[in-house]
Amino acid sequence: MTGPARPGSTDHDDRLGHRDLTHRDGDWSGLHVVVCGLGVSGFAAADALAQRGAHVTAVDGGDSDSVREHAQVLEVLGVDVRLGAEHTTQVPAGAELVVTSPGWRPDQPLLAAAAADGIPVWGEVELAWRMRAREGAAPWLTVTGTNGKTTTVNMLAAILRAAGLRTIAAGNVGTPLLEAVLDPQPYDVLAVELSSFQLHWQHSVVPRVAACLNVAPDHVDWHGSLEAYRLAKGSVYHAAQVACVYNVQDPVTERLVEDADVAEGCRAIGFTLGVPAPSMLGVVDDVLADRAFVAERATSAAELCTFEDLRAGSPSLAPHYVANALAAAAVARAHGVPTAAVRDGLRGFRPDPHRIAEVGTVAGVRYVDDSKATNPHAAAASLAAFEHVVWVAGGLLKGADVDDLVRQAADRLRGVVLIGAERARIADALARHAPEIPVVDLSTTDTEVMDVVVEQAAALARPGDVVLLAPAAASWDMFTSYHARGEAFAAAVERHRSRVERD
Repeated sequence: MTGPARPGSTDHDDRLGHRDLTHRDGDWSGLHVVVCGLGVSGFAAADALAQRGAHVTAVDGGDSDSVREHAQVLEVLGVDVRLGAEHTTQVPAGAELVVTSPGWRPDQPLLAAAAADGIPVWGEVELAWRMRAREGAAPWLTVTGTNGKTTTVNMLAAILRAAGLRTIAAGNVGTPLLEAVLDPQPYDVLAVELSSFQLHWQHSVVPRVAACLNVAPDHVDWHGSLEAYRLAKGSVYHAAQVACVYNVQDPVTERLVEDADVAEGCRAIGFTLGVPAPSMLGVVDDVLADRAFVAERATSAAELCTFEDLRAGSPSLAPHYVANALAAAAVARAHGVPTAAVRDGLRGFRPDPHRIAEVGTVAGVRYVDDSKATNPHAAAASLAAFEHVVWVAGGLLKGADVDDLVRQAADRLRGVVLIGAERARIADALARHAPEIPVVDLSTTDTEVMDVVVEQAAALARPGDVVLLAPAAASWDMFTSYHARGEAFAAAVERHRSRVERD
């Protein structure tokens, strides 16, 4: 860890001239801005900029109902909206700034042209940071990681609320950051989830506390390489003021902290599923313990909560769920939250749907929906939570390799049901590393396939087993989202239950 923290702008911002665009009261009027993408974040960006007098051109290659609805509202505000792929290849004349939605890749033609012309390209996170109040803005507690960041940020928000703070989970989860930043009733602190896409496009954020939960191959197709993805994740620590939270079980995160340019005095705080050393949070018997934020940390620890407290929200208490709780507690404690608030927040927390959610037990077989496991690292954590599993997997792998996942999980597998566009890659890995495991390969991409999935999985399972939807892949080849995939699975399980009870 090095210091001091970086300044709030970079050299390419000189293209913006004399304007002080570091807070919402800066000189935004007359600024010519191109907003790329009219999803939730793009709409919020175009709206905020237009409200401050900027000349906004919004472009989107899509033509969905939601895009057209956003376009109609923005046109009322005076935004020049251009829909169609032909508008996404060149930078409109006169542009001084480009604000991109996180899903747009750096090699997208319009963004690449802007970069080549020296036009600053900001993401929604960068714009939100620069739209904060000049004085008294809520500090940001930022969290990233390949897996677990949504659960961790929601846990963090629950802890902060238990401490009596007005807060919200924002960014890649929940409320768009711009909406949170511009809320007329200011927040005390923001719990901010940041994806690697969002981190790629920001360069000025100064978090009070930052955490990276883990780094595993994901979105390599978007970033271009695993190293670029790793560096994007590591940038969450840049300029951290009080603490950088890392995962002791994932040495990559600790190295990212060591390489980070942070404020003088910023601490490195580890979390571990083992017994914590000083400056760490960890587990002692069935207690989450703090040896980082206590006066006598060399010889003692503070109790934060028990496993029984955590079971109120997640009966299965998977190891990665405990790790998420420790990370959230570490970030909250670094912000000054008392131990009682950590306990109360975690005790009252309930995970979002599709995250190791038990959807039913039929004929002694448990059915678990972890549709949120959209990459191999997440699926590995999910599989490790159960002893005997019939695994439902497949979808879009996003350039990730599945060999290590299959190798590690082989001794837990009772059988596998494969769906989705890239199921053959998982089948090949199973043939190499678990050739004795029965595999059902379902070629249809019809979303109604879930009834067949559940019936086939039930035929492979024995009483006491778990049928686990943990696809290790994105859902877009078959479903609109991982939510839709999980809901289809849960509905199919319920229909299976009805058939079994009827028979």
